[in-house]
Amino acid sequence: MKEDIYWVCVFAVEPERFADFKAVVSPLVEATRAEAGSMAYEYNVSADQSSIHILEHYRDSAAVVTHVTQTFSRFAEAFGALARVQSFVVYGVPSPEARAILDGFGAVYLTPFDGFTK
Repeated sequence: MKEDIYWVCVFAVEPERFADFKAVVSPLVEATRAEAGSMAYEYNVSADQSSIHILEHYRDSAAVVTHVTQTFSRFAEAFGALARVQSFVVYGVPSPEARAILDGFGAVYLTPFDGFTK
């Protein structure tokens, strides 16, 4: 069974605070890049800089737990002061421990039933 977990988050940001948000995100991206279990971590912004879509992909549930508890936690307060969750959709089958963490972000879970990743 496939163990990787990934999600797409949509956050609202005040356009006039986008530069501040980028300043928080840049070191967070670099810290995440160093994680062995992080496979993709992409931030995308709408033309008016009010909507941020984040694509995150982790090798397994243990990598999710590591990311949130050890990396993201250092940036969470500053991140949360600038961005508001609008949607958080998780794909895969996270462990109960990973799911408990993701529940805190208001995650909605979709379970794979067919398909493949190359």
